[in-house]
Amino acid sequence: MADPASTPATTIAFQGSPGAYSDLSCRAARPEMTTLPCGSFEEAFAAVRDGKAALGMIPVENSVAGRVADIHHLLPDSGLHIIGEHFQRINHHLLAVKGAKIEGLTHVHSHVHALNQCRKLIGERGLNPVVAVDTAGAARAIAQSGDKTQAVIASELAGEIYGLVSLKADIEDAEHNTTRFLIMARDPVIPHPKAGKTITSFVFRVRNVPAALYKALGGFATNGVNMTKLESYLVGGHFTAAQFYADVDGHPENRNLRLALEELDFFSHEVKILGVYPPHPYRNEQVMEED
Repeated sequence: MADPASTPATTIAFQGSPGAYSDLSCRAARPEMTTLPCGSFEEAFAAVRDGKAALGMIPVENSVAGRVADIHHLLPDSGLHIIGEHFQRINHHLLAVKGAKIEGLTHVHSHVHALNQCRKLIGERGLNPVVAVDTAGAARAIAQSGDKTQAVIASELAGEIYGLVSLKADIEDAEHNTTRFLIMARDPVIPHPKAGKTITSFVFRVRNVPAALYKALGGFATNGVNMTKLESYLVGGHFTAAQFYADVDGHPENRNLRLALEELDFFSHEVKILGVYPPHPYRNEQVMEED
């Protein structure tokens, strides 16, 4: 939460209320910084852009719910740069006011994704789900109501902030429930090409010619560049105008990626690099699990 003694240089902005999973991610990734809650993603971007915060923590995808709506539309025009990433394990708690018993609950409130991620417990307990704008906001509302029949699905941090007790921990259906966040800043912080493993994120649009996407991506295959993510989304309100977001392994100054980007640029337009940054250790953990 905001600290009166903090300065913009030691502040990291996020979208949501205090205690949101984005707040939790800020504290995990940058424990030395003060978190700044913002009402929308646009406000979080603006806080960094306007110098109210040094960094922004922005969720882009969840291993269960998929990509976060609107983020890929906002990133290219945010005026910010990706300088890092953070993977946050989502551990949902069933929270209620002090004195409440799990047997006496009738309703459970939370964001629609959190409710969908905890269907098993909701069904077993016969609770009526109530959709809220966000998890932490729902926690605050339940705390203010004092109603012992109402529960909320939120983070342990939200429980601590709003004085709620956890009636049951780790209630999510999927053990792999994890959200990927991007750490944004006004200025790029680009690692040295030989500093180690690197991720490059960029957006592009292909030219309106046959097999344009196939040709545009061919350079990544022929130059041995591993593409870890490729997503398309409509732009400008037209079903024929698509923009692509991609993550690849490598540094733009490395020969293989440089050649691949040159080929991409030949068959595309509006290629824009959003950030060059080191991978989070979580990626190595996933590789080890697969092996």
